Amino acid sequence: MTTEQSDATDGGRVTPSAGSEPGPVTGRPDRAGPGPDPAGSTPTDRPDAAAAEADPTGTGGQAGVAEPGGKVGAAEPGGTGAAEGVDREAGPGAPVGKAAAEEADASRTAKPGASPAETTAAPSAKADDKDAPAADTKPDDPFTAFGPAPDPMLTRPRRAVRAMGRLLVHEWTLATVASLALAVLMTWPTLRYPGYTLPQDYWDPSLQSWQLAWSGHILLTDPAQLWNSNTFFPDRWSFAFSDTLLGYAPAGMIGHGPEAAILRYNIMFVLAHALATLGAYALARQLGAGRIGAAVAGASYTYAPWLLAQAGHLHILSNGGIPLALAMLARGHGWSLRYGYRPRRRHAGWAFAGWLVAAWQLSLGFGIGLPFAYLVAGIVLVSALVWFARRWVVRPVKRPFGRRLLLADLLGGVLFAAVGALLAVPYFKVAELHPNAARTLGDIKIYSPPASGFFTAPAESRIWGPLHEGARAALPWHPEMTLLPGFVLYALAAGGLFFSVWRVRHRLYLLAGVLVTMILAMGTRFFGGTFTYVPLFEYLPGWNGLRTPGRMMLWTTLLLGLLAAGAATAFCARVRELAAERVPPWPGPWLRLATMLPLLLVIVEGLNVTSHPVVPQQPVAMRTVDGPMLVLPSSQNLDQPVMVWSTSRFPDMVNGGSGFTPETQAQVREVAVGFPDQASVDYLRQLGVKNVVVLRNQLGGTPWEGMLERPSDGLGVTREEVGDAVVFHL
Repeated sequence: MTTEQSDATDGGRVTPSAGSEPGPVTGRPDRAGPGPDPAGSTPTDRPDAAAAEADPTGTGGQAGVAEPGGKVGAAEPGGTGAAEGVDREAGPGAPVGKAAAEEADASRTAKPGASPAETTAAPSAKADDKDAPAADTKPDDPFTAFGPAPDPMLTRPRRAVRAMGRLLVHEWTLATVASLALAVLMTWPTLRYPGYTLPQDYWDPSLQSWQLAWSGHILLTDPAQLWNSNTFFPDRWSFAFSDTLLGYAPAGMIGHGPEAAILRYNIMFVLAHALATLGAYALARQLGAGRIGAAVAGASYTYAPWLLAQAGHLHILSNGGIPLALAMLARGHGWSLRYGYRPRRRHAGWAFAGWLVAAWQLSLGFGIGLPFAYLVAGIVLVSALVWFARRWVVRPVKRPFGRRLLLADLLGGVLFAAVGALLAVPYFKVAELHPNAARTLGDIKIYSPPASGFFTAPAESRIWGPLHEGARAALPWHPEMTLLPGFVLYALAAGGLFFSVWRVRHRLYLLAGVLVTMILAMGTRFFGGTFTYVPLFEYLPGWNGLRTPGRMMLWTTLLLGLLAAGAATAFCARVRELAAERVPPWPGPWLRLATMLPLLLVIVEGLNVTSHPVVPQQPVAMRTVDGPMLVLPSSQNLDQPVMVWSTSRFPDMVNGGSGFTPETQAQVREVAVGFPDQASVDYLRQLGVKNVVVLRNQLGGTPWEGMLERPSDGLGVTREEVGDAVVFHL
């Protein structure tokens, strides 16, 4: 019995408890109880009515007032609190009957703003002592001091602090912090000397460091010239000679010069790993996996051994937007692999955010963005057909899709398609101007891995690298053919086919996706690719620009991770069932370790021994000599550090490295082998080159070795020593 009930039934007489006041009368005319008898008779005695009708919450329910002699007036039927026969406004000894009821009604009508305490005061009280307490009012129950303390009234700063505390311990905050910490550890020592070293080598990473710097620089100074970079002079559209990483342009706006370019690259390298982990974690969680299962999916997707061979290709490692966009789109549409479609969980904002992330992912490059774009288009087409069949044909409804969600999808889809189309224009232009840039089926065959590649790890793998040295030697081009996603991941995914939280048909769908993507990753090695890769190469726009089929392994890894997440989640659920039988009912230390074991094994298998060479220091001449210029010696690899050196002033230069060699650049290199001679000087002048920078310490072993000993008299050329370089002014 509550305190209020105890007070209300004291001594068989119902009274308001101290510190609480009866609420106002809430009688309903349609359910009013019988009024007092005209003859003044009282209703049948009900000694239990007061206790039965007392309001246990103290929110204003009114009990009948006991008469002298033990008779209690009955409460109004329906719980409205109107008195039957006894005037609840009167004290002991008050007259009972119609006159008293009318007097009470008059007093309530005359004083609509009166407090409940005033309406319960005894009529016999004098005007001068109307504030005196009622004779039967009891003091507070002393045991209320042991009750829970009332919630404190928080000030605005304290509310802000509490909200911040909740944010800091939120699952997604912890997941983000864990992803960042894991990225720093798993890519170490990338951030040990971030201004001087680059992961794996300093060739392609130098090119991509320049790409980040150029996009940020030109968008701040002259956005109209974005695609006409300072490299590959005098060719135009040169920024589209390879994947651009244009989505990282805001980072390129911070800092200046080669040191900033290298530092920026290393930071984005680590952040790309963190985003991939977080994106795969979010996708697995949205589909219905538990926290540990989702962590397994995130770690396996990011730190699969085969990706260690791609450490020098930031445009391949920047894949976190793929699972993150899919997770946002699934959440926005209220869809989950485990629970199906739940219309009440739809959210147009999440869907639109998913489209934005998908468009951003596409801006990082078509190397992995093009298959993603075709996947999104396929999902949209299949979803539209399924919705039409199920909602308009099988079970017709007026509005099968939320209007706001439909609008978000339309706007987001148009934005995604527009970004893809605008980014494709420069690449189609390059294909038109440079026919030698087109890939052939012969090129695809060179980079197509055999089936043994799926079980071979790259040399950068700390666990499997030394053990697979012989297997790598048997591969024609092992940097793109060592495609092991992890033996632990294989085992967990195989277990997920039989023991999982996913439905059986969903497991079969995931298995089918794994097999299809592995077949596509083999390129022309799977029965010549006649019915697999070759039709895509010949008929899908842009697919013939993908040189390395093995990068389709990215999708295989993601699907294997989802199968593994289903198994890990089911295992954790079983552990909780076993722990429920314990006292106390939570897992012991060994059970907790068992649930974490799959995650730990996946992380250990992703450990690397990636080298971090020091980038050659920028020559002084690259900071002082104007363009257009030619830097010798020149080749695909040697030109890539030159590109990052040019970030001090971005002068026009013939040098540049990309996925192909333009005819103009090839001709310049061929003619410049005899430099300085009349033919080379005349050709360079005709091309518009003003200065030739010769790097003395790089001439050994190149076709230009010994060129500084050749005479330049009579050519109209002046020679100047600038640091370790020799500059010829044409």
